[in-house]
Amino acid sequence: MKRIVSLLLVSLMLLTACVITGCSGSGASLKLGLGVSVSVSATDATADKAGQGQATVTAAAVLVDANGKIVKAFIDVADNKVGYTADGKAVANESFQTKYELGDAYNMVAYGGAVKEWYAQADAFCALIVGKTAAEVKALVAGENKGTEEVLSAGCTIMINDFAVAVEKAINNAVDSGATEKDTLKLGISVAQTTADATADKAGSNKVETTLVAAAVSADGKVTAASSDCVDVTFGFDTAGKSTFDASKAVQTKKEQGTNYGMVAYGGAAKEWNEQAAAFDAFVIGKTASEIGSMADAEGKGPADLQAAGCTIAITGFVKAASKIG
Repeated sequence: MKRIVSLLLVSLMLLTACVITGCSGSGASLKLGLGVSVSVSATDATADKAGQGQATVTAAAVLVDANGKIVKAFIDVADNKVGYTADGKAVANESFQTKYELGDAYNMVAYGGAVKEWYAQADAFCALIVGKTAAEVKALVAGENKGTEEVLSAGCTIMINDFAVAVEKAINNAVDSGATEKDTLKLGISVAQTTADATADKAGSNKVETTLVAAAVSADGKVTAASSDCVDVTFGFDTAGKSTFDASKAVQTKKEQGTNYGMVAYGGAAKEWNEQAAAFDAFVIGKTASEIGSMADAEGKGPADLQAAGCTIAITGFVKAASKIG
């Protein structure tokens, strides 16, 4: 009898501790976060070389526990480069691929003398930061933006300063979700380009729009949590190919801009972009990547029930990014 009472007391103590501190087991709900760091640069065109606008979008997806410690992480980079000629013509890219999507074709090993390819180094960093807090990840950055000896020994010898910034933002952005440790953490990135040549009356433009969808996916391929964002960068230039882009200004994602994005104030929308994105994130829970990928109509809008839920913007970028989380 005493043994039974003792076992009951131990069970009660464990249950109480679990309620107070949160359980880290595979069945416990985790927070999902998406963080983005953006760096930009632009050059003038010359007679011998096209001008170039570059928007490097570093994205981190994380699952964190109740104590703010990373349970899973995934990092990718969309290094988007667009061009314009010395006579003010925009150059259209054939395609865009992230560094992770390029895989071995990124050629750090073949041409850079690296021991591991970029995606393998990113994976090594993500494995290393499991169990760490935002402050502990930040402390991994050493001189010349490389990692500490702990990072180097783990197999990540590339610069990690943008990794750390994106991860810190992801942890800070993390919200309660239905994701658990059993889920797979995915990050889909889609890039679209819009171009216009320069004229005597108007600067030309080469715009890149990077849409990101972080998701936790169950064993049966269904989304258990999602978080999306978007980065718009428009590189301007005149008829002589001289850049009119101000690279000194910090670039914020659409979510980071919040009400300053101005869809309500200036576009007459019922909800701001970040609110509409949140409606999309909630709507795709329980759906597979293929189901999400077929949601946009010919005009890029979502189904009626998604629009009724508060997402009336074009979702083409969202569904293209989400189709990669399968």
